[in-house]
Amino acid sequence: MDTTLAGLVRDKPVVIFSRSSCCMSHTVKSLILSYGANPTVYELDQMQNRNQIERALVQLGRREVVPTVFIGQKYIGGANELMSHQVRGTLVPLLREARAIWV
Repeated sequence: MDTTLAGLVRDKPVVIFSRSSCCMSHTVKSLILSYGANPTVYELDQMQNRNQIERALVQLGRREVVPTVFIGQKYIGGANELMSHQVRGTLVPLLREARAIWV
């Protein structure tokens, strides 16, 4: 199994990097699930290579490492960016384009 950031995101419609105790991560997961998508969730606090993954996320420009969302293998950002897509009405099209939802 490829445990690099690229490998963890590859071929998955929606990926969320989270921490099990993070309330914003829970909010992001709930929003994605509410559309019927089934995200792949990586709980960094439960991963052996979490330091490697966190460094890779920081290199993307993340100050706060979690939550971090990828849709269709594209880096979306964190909770603020995801909520902005929701408000602008662009979240559902992103999920459809990634084939995370069909409706």
